[in-house]
Amino acid sequence: MSCLKTTRLARTVKFLSTKTSSPTIQDLNRYDNLPSNSRVFSMVQPTGRIHLGNYLGAVKSWRTLSNSNPDSEFIFGIADLHAFTIFKPAEELKENRYQAIASLLASGLNTSKCTLYFQSAVPEHSELNWYLTCMTSMGQLNRMTQWKSKAQQSQTSSIIDEKVMDSTKAGVFCYPALQAADILLYRSTHVPVGDDQSQHLELCRNIAKLFNNSYNVDYFPLPKTLLTPAKKILSLKNPEKKMSKSDPVQASCVYVTDSPEQIQLKIRKATTDSIQGAWNFDPVVRPGVSNLINIISGLTNESIEETVASIQHLKDHKSLKDYVAELIVNEFDDKRQLYDELLKNRDYLDQVCRQGRDKARERALINIREIKNIVGMD
Repeated sequence: MSCLKTTRLARTVKFLSTKTSSPTIQDLNRYDNLPSNSRVFSMVQPTGRIHLGNYLGAVKSWRTLSNSNPDSEFIFGIADLHAFTIFKPAEELKENRYQAIASLLASGLNTSKCTLYFQSAVPEHSELNWYLTCMTSMGQLNRMTQWKSKAQQSQTSSIIDEKVMDSTKAGVFCYPALQAADILLYRSTHVPVGDDQSQHLELCRNIAKLFNNSYNVDYFPLPKTLLTPAKKILSLKNPEKKMSKSDPVQASCVYVTDSPEQIQLKIRKATTDSIQGAWNFDPVVRPGVSNLINIISGLTNESIEETVASIQHLKDHKSLKDYVAELIVNEFDDKRQLYDELLKNRDYLDQVCRQGRDKARERALINIREIKNIVGMD
């Protein structure tokens, strides 16, 4: 008998937040009670095939949001300008862009319900980026934490240190300003993000306030954070760090395109522990097991507490891993096949990208004209 439950607990899908008291974090009880006429914006970088962390951390939420809220607008992009901060040979970047679009479509994004496009195809992103970069202080950017990890610097590093400055690319340091321009260009009201991007969204709100106050206008909405339900998915081999395509140990990462056999093998070899008895969620004491519990929670739409209760019948680590593998195989089976078909049809992918570009640029052009008028450039 399959260890995959034939019926899953029907429950409300919740946005989990540790800061629900903050007015800038949208406290949604359901995906389908997003305020009417919201404009939701988010992007992923084109690192090629999407993996389980990308899927649970972003794409699954995008699909659910856009399918559940017909009265709102959804703009989802491939952040290829952001990807340019890390050098890739031209052919590799081009292939990664195609793979990213194919992955999003295969994962269920419906272009009749959302705009899907390449960031670089809409030049207004770069224009607004310049205006906002000129208004953003070096101190604000220096306080961001992600540039330090991307530049392989310690979290106590400062850009005023000459060695840090020499080894950090300007694009890596300044990319939160481009991220703010991406969001504000469409006057977005909500942005679904993971915990690691919350700081950048707070900077985006500060930049929007600065612009509005500087020109005595109420032009940019202050976009609210939608924290994605799934917590950060960690490496299967080293559950102390984030799941990543760049991990040299490829067994640490499950891709949407992996075969059932590959998925089963990777999960079977996932790092856990030797603790026996009842299952519990404890990322400090049991990081490997907690990572698997988090994966189950993300795939079943159950809370961590409900997930822990639902797996108590699994008698050992092998049973837990078999259950996780079966959930992933069932989730990705049709998506893997569709991805392969889409990637072979480059003409169709080009058509989707052109249509998304035209739709995104129509709104971007209207807004950039208004912005240029506000700042005296028109």
